[in-house]
Amino acid sequence: MEVHKISCIGAGFVGGPTMAVFAYKCPDLQISCLDLDPEKISRWNSNELPIYESCLLEIVQNCRGRNLSFSNDVSNEIKNSNIIFICVNTPTKTYGEGAGCAFDLTYLESSVRSIASVLKDCTDKKIIVEKSTVAVRTAEIIEQILTHNAPGLDFSVLSNPEFLAEGTAVNDLLNPSRVLIGGKNEEAIETLANLYARWVPRTKILTTSLWSSELSKLCSNAMLAQRISSINSISAVCERVGADIDEVSTVIGTDERIGNKFLRTSVGFGGSCFTKDVLCLVYICESIGLTDVANYWRQVIIMNEFQRNRFTKCIITSMNNTLKNKHIAMFGFAYKKNTGDTRETAACYVASTLLEEGAIIHVYDPKVTRQMMLNEMNLHKFLDFISADKHLITETNPYEAVKNSSAILVLTEWDCFKDFDYTRMFQDMLKPAYIFDGRNLLNHSALREIGFRVIALGKSDFRDFRFC
Repeated sequence: MEVHKISCIGAGFVGGPTMAVFAYKCPDLQISCLDLDPEKISRWNSNELPIYESCLLEIVQNCRGRNLSFSNDVSNEIKNSNIIFICVNTPTKTYGEGAGCAFDLTYLESSVRSIASVLKDCTDKKIIVEKSTVAVRTAEIIEQILTHNAPGLDFSVLSNPEFLAEGTAVNDLLNPSRVLIGGKNEEAIETLANLYARWVPRTKILTTSLWSSELSKLCSNAMLAQRISSINSISAVCERVGADIDEVSTVIGTDERIGNKFLRTSVGFGGSCFTKDVLCLVYICESIGLTDVANYWRQVIIMNEFQRNRFTKCIITSMNNTLKNKHIAMFGFAYKKNTGDTRETAACYVASTLLEEGAIIHVYDPKVTRQMMLNEMNLHKFLDFISADKHLITETNPYEAVKNSSAILVLTEWDCFKDFDYTRMFQDMLKPAYIFDGRNLLNHSALREIGFRVIALGKSDFRDFRFC
């Protein structure tokens, strides 16, 4: 099957970068990224992109206006496309059956119905690519909607899940560890595989059934989340027995059967995928009668909440259970470094608890705006009990954030945090001056030499602070 044009419905964290890299690597193809949000499209057509990813702006600038476009004109772009990617949000349901666990497929179903409406009289072959993270057998839903609403359409549905890590998305697209394509139609599978093969070695392009592809994506994220919760659980053990989590994780990681990835303790995982995908796996297991399996995976989420809660409790107890009107500097609000994404960030949960205690929080994050912080706090209804203007303050200068503060919290592992002048910061803080390192990022020995009381995850020092 010949391909001249590719479209993608959804210009978010996945759709935008994916289409940009396709345009960059396939200059002979026309690539169109579509979204109904006019503001988002406007930003994709500017030099202030709606998301931050290293090297993304350069690639967009290189291709935009040549073979890459961003548009709201979904109907016309779909009509002329050979391959249509569906890259829309599939959030967790907040209502009805499966609330809190199952995926809400509203946006996906709406996209498929739009495709069917536009293509109902089309005589050309079309490949519909499911790139959104979905529950198993969602491809069947897509097939049913298209079959009933565009009965004459010659189409194939493929599953091609993304395996991007925010902060390294462009590199993950340019140098993927694997590309997974699931489907029934061999010609359609080969067509998409040939496009990826322009820059991805064939040995890294894996093909499976539709259902294996859909489940593999959920399981990949669940396994990664499990590793984070596992090492975080060990950090609590280290604190009680006098061991050092960094030493323990190094030893564990040298075992080639285990490897050293995702073995760094933290205040807990965040982002748009891990919690959502693990809970969807839990729901699937419950739905098919595998209660014990569901309980196993639910424990990954429980452990993540445990880590966040005990870190926050440590801050409160270490500061004499008295935070009212105390100023606290928070370094980092994004859920991880090299991204401005705040979805499910641990910082949101920590901040909400400290605000309930009456603290005044000064947040510095190099890539997160005040509005992004407030949006995330509002999403979880964490602003109902505070005046945001008075108690949650965003700073553009880290040295301003620490003035007259009682503590510094490190909640994102931005590399720039390691380069700050902490001697200068110490002089501007109230004493005793605390640093609660939720990422084990900083040089704790040097900070103690300056005079800070440093509390870090998985260290035996926590025994002195009744950390639990």
